Amino acid sequence: MSQDYLDFIRNMKRKTGIDLSLYKEVQMKRRLTSLYEKKGFSSFHEFFLAMNKDPQLLNECLDRMTINVSEFYRNRTRWEILEKQILPKLLNRKRRLKIWSAACSTGEEPYTIAMIMSNLLPLWQIQILATDIDENAIARAKIGIYQERSLLEVPPEMKKKYFTSSQNFFHVSDMIKKTVTFKKHNLLKDPFGGPYDLIVCRNVLIYFTEEAKKELYKKFSAALNPGGIFFVGSTEQIFNPGQYDFEIEDTFFYRKRD
Repeated sequence: MSQDYLDFIRNMKRKTGIDLSLYKEVQMKRRLTSLYEKKGFSSFHEFFLAMNKDPQLLNECLDRMTINVSEFYRNRTRWEILEKQILPKLLNRKRRLKIWSAACSTGEEPYTIAMIMSNLLPLWQIQILATDIDENAIARAKIGIYQERSLLEVPPEMKKKYFTSSQNFFHVSDMIKKTVTFKKHNLLKDPFGGPYDLIVCRNVLIYFTEEAKKELYKKFSAALNPGGIFFVGSTEQIFNPGQYDFEIEDTFFYRKRD
């Protein structure tokens, strides 16, 4: 790792609290280098000095550091398993579930959870905590306006029931928005709270180092109630779930041991 990048990591941690050393170096470095070159800088040192004077540039850097690629019902068959198998089992144990959508990006995931839950419970009984490190992403999530490409996997009846369209954009209904509380949260630094009955954290852990992932699995497990479910992305299989007190409930669903 170059000294230029090491210094940048140290400076960014001091300035923002985000520890870039816990992210996979090759991908993160490539993403940030392309940004600073596009802006006309020739080193991380120059880039950081400029960010100290330009809040807008810092926001752009934070946006590039955090990966905001999301869509409703992403990998739809997994969401069908959540609705038909996982949630009914959880609801048999208790009627008011505590749910956390971790690293929720621009809100598609927690709103998907709310729509699925609405098939099983009245909306007033649904409460979902949704968190992300990126304040810009959270702001967009709260507004709840999306391009059509984000809705490609949404079942037609849900699209009709919970979205209104205007000039090629789709607005999430206030009924669904009221079920979700958004907060800023750094997975690598902040306490997890809980205990939760369902934690959804998908397509995020792939960006972290193996050491960071192991620590996060421990923290997610500790934040779940016994019998609670941890739902991960389709490239994020946990190879030794037992060491985190997890058992495989279904593909990409892990249950905390009772």
